Amino acid sequence: MPDIDMAVTADDGTPLAGTLTLPPGPGPHPAVLLLHGSGPLDRDGNAPKLPMNLAQPVAEALAARGIATLRYDRRGTGATPGDWRRSSFHGNRLDAAAALRALSGRPDIRADAVGLIGHSEGSLHSMALAARTDVRATVLLAGFANLGADAFRWQGRAMVASMPAPVRLLSRPLGALGNRGLARLKKTRTDVARVAGVKVNARWVREVLAHDSRNDLAAIHTPVLAVTGAKDLQVDPADLDRIARLVPGGAETFRIPDLTHLLRRDPERPAPNSYRRLMREPVDAYLLELVAEWLRHHLDAAALEPSTAGRVASS
Repeated sequence: MPDIDMAVTADDGTPLAGTLTLPPGPGPHPAVLLLHGSGPLDRDGNAPKLPMNLAQPVAEALAARGIATLRYDRRGTGATPGDWRRSSFHGNRLDAAAALRALSGRPDIRADAVGLIGHSEGSLHSMALAARTDVRATVLLAGFANLGADAFRWQGRAMVASMPAPVRLLSRPLGALGNRGLARLKKTRTDVARVAGVKVNARWVREVLAHDSRNDLAAIHTPVLAVTGAKDLQVDPADLDRIARLVPGGAETFRIPDLTHLLRRDPERPAPNSYRRLMREPVDAYLLELVAEWLRHHLDAAALEPSTAGRVASS
């Protein structure tokens, strides 16, 4: 399973450093662009204090089914220059569009068999790209189907509800504090602002609060697989029903029991303080199988022989 260094040139000339994983055998291959969640994430989905380690197991599962995968470092992370705190939500989408064009334009990739996998914020960009480009299939992992401001409020309530009882008693004042912080950020005009002494990507927050993903979902004319964990604290699992209703022709949706926003399962009560423990667990095997097989079917990919697939998965 060869990994190739691949730099994508963004619209403003910034080189987005990435990795293209190709399956064994001659091309051209079907391929997917993998888009991670929010924050300073590198090509593997890792932040300095929160390693998702999502890309490698996804790439291995897809390569075993004859599908290539491209992922890249966000601005200001890994080998990509820039300042992630000054990267806007809309700018992140433009970078994703540039990566999709670069992937589709390679001679070792089948331009008629390119798909998207987006997780969290990445799923929102996948919705937008699927609504505006000629991709073959779209996978949405933990994507919301609502106005961004409403998604933020749901997340805040879910986080507070997951905390110990003494903290839950403070839900109203905590909610008021959170609302004041969001209201302050909405009034800012700079890329970066301070909230409670912490530097925040204010422009990104403003754009996400105003973003309504339902508009993009209603414009998608490609097969969609949407998966959200039943124990996701950052995206409402009920949004799966909205996605199925909004996508023309419907969408295949799965609410996986015990699955969290980190794409690991937790049999215990979900809580943010369990994230570090969950990061030591592998990405959920059922999720990987579901996504890889769905994409194999919709991208018309040829799975490798079982013996070869085993060697790929262990490399």
